[in-house]
Amino acid sequence: MNILQFCYKPPYPAVDGGTIGMYSVAQGFVNAGHKVKVLTFCSDKNPFQKDMLPQNYIETYKPEAVWVDLKTNVFDALLYVMIARSYVVERFVTSKMKNKLMSVLQKDDYDIVQIESINLVPYIPLIRQISKAAVTFHCPNVEHLIWKRMYMNQKNNIFKRWYLKNTYQNMKYFETAHINDFDLVLPATDVDAQYLKREMKCVKPCKGVPIGFEVAEDLPEVAVEENSLFHIGSMNWFPNQQGIKWFLNEVWQEVLKASPDVKLYLAGRQMGSYFTQGSWKNVNAVGEVADSTLFMCSKQIMVVPLLSGSGIRIKILEAMSLSKAVIATTIAAEGIMYTDKVNILIADTPQEFAQAVKKLTQDKEYCTQIGNNAAELIKEKYNINTVANQILDEYGKLLNKQ
Repeated sequence: MNILQFCYKPPYPAVDGGTIGMYSVAQGFVNAGHKVKVLTFCSDKNPFQKDMLPQNYIETYKPEAVWVDLKTNVFDALLYVMIARSYVVERFVTSKMKNKLMSVLQKDDYDIVQIESINLVPYIPLIRQISKAAVTFHCPNVEHLIWKRMYMNQKNNIFKRWYLKNTYQNMKYFETAHINDFDLVLPATDVDAQYLKREMKCVKPCKGVPIGFEVAEDLPEVAVEENSLFHIGSMNWFPNQQGIKWFLNEVWQEVLKASPDVKLYLAGRQMGSYFTQGSWKNVNAVGEVADSTLFMCSKQIMVVPLLSGSGIRIKILEAMSLSKAVIATTIAAEGIMYTDKVNILIADTPQEFAQAVKKLTQDKEYCTQIGNNAAELIKEKYNINTVANQILDEYGKLLNKQ
């Protein structure tokens, strides 16, 4: 097959959950002997630096990018709320991308155009006009559910609560109106697949397919710091900001009461001053790290206190693949094929987090077993090639019908 992967941000370097998900599925396709070309948006937040890309990546994927200004304009954001349209989507509509997409589609014949974000829906009519390719949606999450959960967890700021509510409602209307524009929808979890069918009336083929993950064969040899917790994730993503603020302000004192010697390390891109200049006991905001694998291997337990979100948290899968014990909220672990207290620990309250940390730090054998079970889960269920083949099977069925 010849596949055009249409992305909302550059898949490489794969430094966060979104990029890992896009890069891994493309790599799985290539491993199976198929051709993939990458066409992507880039921005100040997510730059495209072709001269920094490995030569084999350029030769394999022949990536092209179009820059877009994704900085939030408060006036425009409020305007789109008032006229009941999605500002999140409208920012991606540019004549430069229309021209580039047209050029790419005219140069080659594609069997599949795989769209990586609901925000790129406005380009579907152009794709259908120029190409006979099937248009598929590799759906990382249900976008409006993220906004809904942010709205529901915003209790103090009345204006922000109003804005989040209207943004969530506008996004839900847009997603529901356009989910059947695709020929095939592949959400990252069965939970999302059922929601799309039940709540959003998706009548097109819709199947939950997990995110594939390439497990490192040789882990770095590094000493693991005793009684160390860590969180790693892009801190320019609002659910991460929200979750870590809750953890620091509502959970951390309970954790320290139960386990006074534990330390927490916060890593991730664009760590704001709220975190770097905070004064929480035994908390170290290290910011962006040069090697995320080395960082995770050097710590003992991952905490993922998300209160909002949708889809699947790839950083959890990455930590599990490294045999790390993970403590996560139900929302954070949503969609992962886990078993609580076997390959992950679920905690939704400060007290539950405190008890989970205490259990794992005091019982080293139990902590090791949870991590080993997690690594086995990733090898069995999330292998990059196995997942890619699941998607390719669905593509084969789709093309045969057409």
